[in-house]
This record gives sequence, structure tokens and C-alpha cells, in this order.
Amino acid sequence: MIYIMILEGKTLAAALRGTLRDRAENVRRRLGRPISLFAAGSTEDYGAYVYLKKEVQAAEKLGVRTQVHEVNNTTRAEDFLELLQKVSADPEIDAILIPRPLPAALAQSGFTRFIAPEKDIDGMSNTALGNLFLCKTWADIQALPTFVPCTAMAVIRLLDAHQIDPQGLESAVIGRSPTVGRPLAHLLTCRNATVKICHTFTRNLAASLQNTDLICSAAGQAGLLTAQNVPAGATVIDIATNLDKDGHLCGDALTQELLDKGCRISPVPGGVGPVTLACLLENIILSGERRI
Repeated sequence: MIYIMILEGKTLAAALRGTLRDRAENVRRRLGRPISLFAAGSTEDYGAYVYLKKEVQAAEKLGVRTQVHEVNNTTRAEDFLELLQKVSADPEIDAILIPRPLPAALAQSGFTRFIAPEKDIDGMSNTALGNLFLCKTWADIQALPTFVPCTAMAVIRLLDAHQIDPQGLESAVIGRSPTVGRPLAHLLTCRNATVKICHTFTRNLAASLQNTDLICSAAGQAGLLTAQNVPAGATVIDIATNLDKDGHLCGDALTQELLDKGCRISPVPGGVGPVTLACLLENIILSGERRI
């Protein structure tokens, strides 16, 4: 039986965030101070910086103490690395968040090596990613002492919330970034899915997606997934955020086309995005709880 389902994420996100204020307050009582977040963001990318500020404001509403450091094209790499070493060593800072993109000089500086793994709440450091890719099973993932990239984990949480078990599914992840595509592919493998990674050099996307049960797309290309290249009845997790020709927020998929073909699909906005933020906030709280 082919059926239609919108895999919305707002309900899950609200549930995940529901206990965080009380958990933050418990940490404050136990530590004698609020959980502290340090974030650094590039003012050269307006959209990313605005989103960072929203993340920081959401953390503040939970009682987290925050500080935001602005970087730009004039920021020297050596100064940025020195700053990261300082905040990583600061016992009064529990969580560090450095969203991409960064100015080229900083992005190429190997900055993730200077983030303390136990404070790396988006799992971007060499240690966090190394720990992740050494995992074979979901039990290994759950036992990690470091954090998993939030967007990748949000996809798994969304699938679980809608009772979609990846085990045994023929799956495709579109995108191979170290922050989303590759970590997500590995998480799905640890959940016993059979995973194919597609990217900009994939010669025939429709052929690669043929017979797939689950497609997770983070390509950042509006209109990429259509009724012509997505199998009927597939589950599509749309991770990307793009602007369509009318300036409206959209993902990689032509949602209505896929719904008409009997696919289940997460919407943009309102799908993976809210869950990603909830996972990030949860990691901030967890960074404080691990200090108790």
C-alpha cells in the first residue's frame, strides 16, 4: 500500500527541548554557575551569522551563559587559533560552537584541532570525528564520550520519531561534507542500512537512486530531487536549505511532485531544521552535565 506522509520535525523538536531548561538549572545548582557557551561566527556570511545568533538566543532562554566572538576576512589565523586554545583550556567554558562557513584563512587553518573534544558540541574536531568513524554499531555511537554532528543526528532522531527503522534499507546520502553527508552515512551504517554516497561528480543521479528506500539530501540544490529521479514510495529526508526562484525557503526536493508519487518526505522548513537546533541545545546541556 502506497501512502503519503509529511515527516515534520516541530513536534519532535518541542519534545526534545521540553526538559532542557530544568536540566540546565540542575547543572547550575550543582556547578554553582550557569552552563557556558562560547561561539565564533563569520560576519562575512549574513545568513549563517543570523542563524548563529538565533542558536545563541535559544540557548540563553534555557539559562545558558553565552559569548559570541565575531570573525571576518581580516581576522588572522594565528589569533583565531590562539583564541580557541584559550577557550578550550578555560574551565569556566563548557561548550564551543564554530559554525561554517568561515573566512578562507580560518577555514584552512586546521582550527578544529584546537577545539577541546569534550566541548565540541557539533562534533567537528578531529577527535570527535575519529571517535565517530571508529564506531561500528549504534551501541558504540551511544557510548561515545564526544559529540556527533547535530544535523546528522537530527536525521536519525527524525526517522526514529516517525518509526522508520533504517535497518536493511537501501539508502542514499546526497552530499559528502564532513559536517553532514559523511557523518550521516556512517550513522545510517551503524543503524544497519546499506548506504551509497552521491555527490556533484555522480554521473547519473537517477540511476544511483534507483531502488533506494531512503534518500537523505544535503546537496543545496533546489529542484534536485524530482518525480523523475526518486523511486515511488521512497522516504526522502530533505536536509538542505535553499531559496527558490521566488525567494522562498526550500530544500532539494520538489515536495509536491514526490508526495504525488507516494513518497514520505520531510518538509523545508519544519523538518530537519528544528530537530537540529534541539539536538544542538541538548548537546550544550550535556556538555555541562558531563562536568558534574
